[in-house]
Amino acid sequence: MIFPQCEIFSPTAEREILFVSGGRPPSREFFLNVASGRKIFCVDKGVEICRACEIVPNFLIGDFDSANPSAVERVREKNIPVEKYPADKDFTDTQLALNRAAEIFGTHAAILTGCFGGRFDHLYSTIFTCAAIDRKIFLADEREIIFYVKGGESVSVKFFQKPSAVSLLPMTSTCAGVTTKNLHWELKDATLTQNFPNATSNRLDDEKIFITVGDGTLAIYFCFE
Repeated sequence: MIFPQCEIFSPTAEREILFVSGGRPPSREFFLNVASGRKIFCVDKGVEICRACEIVPNFLIGDFDSANPSAVERVREKNIPVEKYPADKDFTDTQLALNRAAEIFGTHAAILTGCFGGRFDHLYSTIFTCAAIDRKIFLADEREIIFYVKGGESVSVKFFQKPSAVSLLPMTSTCAGVTTKNLHWELKDATLTQNFPNATSNRLDDEKIFITVGDGTLAIYFCFE
């Protein structure tokens, strides 16, 4: 998976779908980069990012309690599928979008942008929802990237832009057998716990890093200035 800041070497599905949420908008340059060649699944207010960048999505879903009505109508006029749900529902718009995309498009890797910033509870829900889903999911914009390494998996990342911090965040109660290479503070067969997430704010010692997880689900977080 290639982003402007780095390339993440991890097995992914052939099909890649870009989900656009209504949080902090990515920069136009970043959005146009990650939108190129991918199907675009808009989530509620995310439709405004598409309109601002003059991109027509392939699908739009949400309760539309925050999206600009004119942006939604523009999509309808182009005969793009639009699914509206009641505001009083059991799932967030992002959860609905991830579920519907799996039903419509089958196996795929997901990129979520427009998911940072805004309310913490929305981001919290999104991060843990994505951690529990059995597919490759990347949350990304020009300032932050999160992806997941699950038990038995290894990943390497080559950076084109040096992150200001690298953090390892357990999504399960424990993550065992965590080993890293080329971070300033290395781990070797370490156990990280969710109730004491101390593997944060690490930094690079090389342009390429390696991470292995023996058991559990670990979120890898990069932030960029």
